[in-house]
Amino acid sequence: MSRRTVFFVSDQTGVTAETLGHSLMTQFEGLEFRPVTLPFVSTLDKAREAVRRIDRAAQEEGLRPIVFSTLVQDELRDVVITANALFLDLFSAFVGPLERELNTRSTHRAGRAHGIADLAAYTARINATNFALANDDGTGGDYAHADVVLVGVSRVGKTPTCVYMALQYGVFAANYPLTEEDLEAGRLPARLEQFRSKLYGLTIRPERLQQIRAERRRDSRYASRAQVQYELRAADALFARYSVPTLDTSESSIEEIASRIMNSTGIERRLPL
Repeated sequence: MSRRTVFFVSDQTGVTAETLGHSLMTQFEGLEFRPVTLPFVSTLDKAREAVRRIDRAAQEEGLRPIVFSTLVQDELRDVVITANALFLDLFSAFVGPLERELNTRSTHRAGRAHGIADLAAYTARINATNFALANDDGTGGDYAHADVVLVGVSRVGKTPTCVYMALQYGVFAANYPLTEEDLEAGRLPARLEQFRSKLYGLTIRPERLQQIRAERRRDSRYASRAQVQYELRAADALFARYSVPTLDTSESSIEEIASRIMNSTGIERRLPL
C-alpha cells in the first residue's frame, strides 16, 4: 500500500488545519497517511523551510504530499503554494466568499482563533479546565458547581470528555467512577444522590472495554471478559433504576461524545464559537 504524507501548515498552533484536515482524510478508507504538522510558519524563512520539507517528502516517496494550510498572510501562502504538493487552502476557500457577502475585507491576522484576545473567554476556559482536573475520578466532589457529572465504570472516556468539554465549551464537568462497591450495592453513592439531575452515564460495548483495559493491564482480572461484562451490566442496571441518561461511547470520538452530551442536556457553552 502506498503512503501519502499529509502536511498541516499553519502560522499558529496548527490545531485548525489538523482538525479540518483529519476530518476530510477520514473519508478515504484503505489508504495510509503520514501526518506531519508544521506550526508557527510565521516568517518567509520558515515558509521556505516548509517548502523544502514538503519537496523532500515528495522526492523520497515518489508521490506529492497533500498540504492543508491555514496560513492567513498572503506572502507566506504565496511561498508555500510553490511546493510540489496538492495545496489545499482551508482559509481562502471560505474567507473570499465571506468577504464578498459581508462586503468587508478580513483582517488577515494570524492567531485569532486560538489566541487570548478575548481575556474573559480565555479565563473561562482555564477555570473550567481547572475544575475538571480538580473533580476528576471522584476527587474534589464539588458537584454543586458542576454543569454535568459523568458517571461510568473505569475507562469509558469520562476524564478526556470532561477535559474536552472544559477546553471547547467552558463547561464545568466533573466525573465519578463507579466502584465495585457501588455496583454491588445497586444504588447511587450518597454523595451523588442530591445531584441526580446532573448525572450523565457513559457506557460501552464489553469487547471494546476489554480491549481498552487490556492495553493497560493485560491478563488481569480488571481486563477479564467476566469482570467487564459484570461491571457494565451492573452499571446499566443502575442507570436504568435512577433514569440516568446514557451514551454508548464504543464508536464515538471524544469530540462526538462531548457534542452529544451538550446537545441532549441543553447545557449552554460559555465560550464563543
